[in-house]
Amino acid sequence: MRCVIARYPFDLTRTGVLESMKGVKPELVTGASVTIGRRRYPVKQVGRVLTRQDPRDFSAGEVTRAMARLGFTCHDGPQAAAVSGPTPLEAASALLGGETGPVAV
Repeated sequence: MRCVIARYPFDLTRTGVLESMKGVKPELVTGASVTIGRRRYPVKQVGRVLTRQDPRDFSAGEVTRAMARLGFTCHDGPQAAAVSGPTPLEAASALLGGETGPVAV
């Protein structure tokens, strides 16, 4: 499949991506990611490996679109954890006598 990443055309195939990412250790996922094989990689890392370009030269969206067209599962950024109580700031404020509302300590 022909795609354009950072203004340069690339011919990518599913098997070529799998081969390129074989043996590459995934970095910590903090934003958009793609599942390749059994591993989940940040899209910027995948783009860097496939294009050999600086990740600042392309957007995560460009790589995400290319990976989705090749049939890989793409994920948005990590979901925010559900807060089931006061935030650390609210708890500290309550301990210091601040009025932040009902906080059980």
